[in-house]
Amino acid sequence: MQRALAVFAKSPSPGFVKTRLSPDLLPDECAELYRCMLLDTLGRLRQLPITTYVFFDGDEAFFEETVPDVPRIRQHPGGLGERLEQAFTVLLERGFTERAAIGTDAPDLPLHFIADAFAALRGGADAVFGPVEDGGYYLVGVRDCNYQVFRDIPWSTSAVLATSLERGREAGLTTALLQPWYDVDTYEDLWRPGLADPENGAPLTRAFLARLGAKRRDFSGVPG
Repeated sequence: MQRALAVFAKSPSPGFVKTRLSPDLLPDECAELYRCMLLDTLGRLRQLPITTYVFFDGDEAFFEETVPDVPRIRQHPGGLGERLEQAFTVLLERGFTERAAIGTDAPDLPLHFIADAFAALRGGADAVFGPVEDGGYYLVGVRDCNYQVFRDIPWSTSAVLATSLERGREAGLTTALLQPWYDVDTYEDLWRPGLADPENGAPLTRAFLARLGAKRRDFSGVPG
């Protein structure tokens, strides 16, 4: 079986990415943070024996210039469920029977979590999820055309994972859960100790946060 990982990403343009971090971060800072997390994520994935595709939104020229060796496909228009289903369909048409998708909001995600996701699919799970604290997930994987887990989901709410699991139960699917992790969505998330860990494999994100912390100390005497 062939394995593929879809990375959902946007071009890092001010006002287009990480807008929930404003007004604590300026639009240019939000864009730079996103760029760092994206490039750290793609850099770390090179260590895995998995084919990676970027499913992008925004300016394709950024991806052509910064990661020309990573195959890219423009995201399907529509809601997140439609975009996930279309991405998984495209990968299946290209011969990948085990497929998973992640975003770029967890640049320090342990790589073995991704390996565990594919192991769950090989072990018979129809769908696999990596839970995050806010009720969503950092990873989703499916076998075959088990796209029911993407349909009628209240996206951007705390009920995303619970509803996805319920859709799987309704369809008679076997689902698996990975170890929980976190996304970087809010300003408070930026100061998680793991993001400053020199062993986390996310050097660009660490450097950005170090500069941000220094800037905040200059203005307020404390970081954050």
